[in-house]
Amino acid sequence: MAAIPVNFLTLFYFLALLFSSSHGQLSTNFYATTCPNVSTIVRGAMTRALSSDSRIAASFLRLFFHDCFVNGCDASILLDDTTTFTGEKNAGPNAGTARGYEVVDTIKSQVEASCSGVVSCADILALSTRDGVVLQGGQSWTVPLGRRDARTASQSAANSQLPGPSSTLAQLITSFSNKGFTAAEMTVLSGSHTIGQAGCASFRNRIYNQANIDPAFATTRRANCPSTSGSGDRNLAPLDVQTPIRFENAYFQNLVAQRGLLNSDQVLFNNGSQDALVRTYSQNNARFLADFAAAMVKMGILSPASGTVTEIRRNCRRTN
Repeated sequence: MAAIPVNFLTLFYFLALLFSSSHGQLSTNFYATTCPNVSTIVRGAMTRALSSDSRIAASFLRLFFHDCFVNGCDASILLDDTTTFTGEKNAGPNAGTARGYEVVDTIKSQVEASCSGVVSCADILALSTRDGVVLQGGQSWTVPLGRRDARTASQSAANSQLPGPSSTLAQLITSFSNKGFTAAEMTVLSGSHTIGQAGCASFRNRIYNQANIDPAFATTRRANCPSTSGSGDRNLAPLDVQTPIRFENAYFQNLVAQRGLLNSDQVLFNNGSQDALVRTYSQNNARFLADFAAAMVKMGILSPASGTVTEIRRNCRRTN
C-alpha cells in the first residue's frame, strides 16, 4: 500500500480551518486576542514536564487518542468520577494505565492565571500532545483551536470503541474506519508507539505464545514479565526497543524485525495489507513524520455529536 501523500497535510489543515460542529468554528488563531500567549505557556509547561518525566509525551499522546476516539476531542477523559457521575478514567483501556492528569492540571492552572475561563481543556490537551511529540523529535503540525469541553463522558463507549493490545489487523482497520480513518492512517497513527511503554499484562501472550517474534527479543522481554497471569502485570517495557524516548521511525523497523511488543503492533507487519507501508516507513523517517502529522490534524478535528452540551471548564477534572 502506498504511503499517505505528504500533501495530505495541506488538505487536513484546510479541513481543520473549515470544520464546523458542536465545537463551533475551529481556527488556528482562535485565541489571538483572548489568550495570545496560550501556545507559549503550554510549550513551556511541556518542556518542564518532559525534563522530569520522559514518558509524559507518550502519556499525552495516549490521553489525546483515548479522548478523541470516544465521542470526539472534548476532554471527557479528564473528568473525575464522583458519587453521581461515572467518567472514562476507570474504563478498561484507561484504568491504572492512563496517566498525565496532574500535568494537565498544572498547564490548565498556568493558562487560567493568564486568561481565566477562555481556553478549553480539550485545546490544552491538543496543544500539549503536539508539543510533546515535537520535543521528542517529531514533526510539528498546526493545531486548529476552539474546541469546547464536554459536560458528560461515556465509560461504555471507552470500553467498546478503543482498540486493545490484542486487536487483530481486521479489528484495527474496522475500529479506525468507524472514526473516518483509512487503513493507512491507522498504520501511521500506530507509529505513536515509537515512544512510551506498556505493562506486562498487555504483551504476555505475545512473548510466550506467538511465533512471529524475534526469539532474542522475546527472551529479553520475558526477563521482566513472568508467564503467570497476575504476576508482574504492571512491569513496564518500551514499545520501541531501540529509541523509546525519541519520536522517529524505529517502531516500524522493529516490526520488520518481528520486534513489535504488542500483538496490535506486529499485526501491521505479518503478511497482511499493511506490510508494504510499514516497510516504507521503516526506510523513510521523513515520510513517516509528515504522514503522522497529517493524521494527527485529522484526529484533532473529531468532534462531539451535534447538539452536545459543552463549556469551557475552569478545572479539567470537573464540570463548572
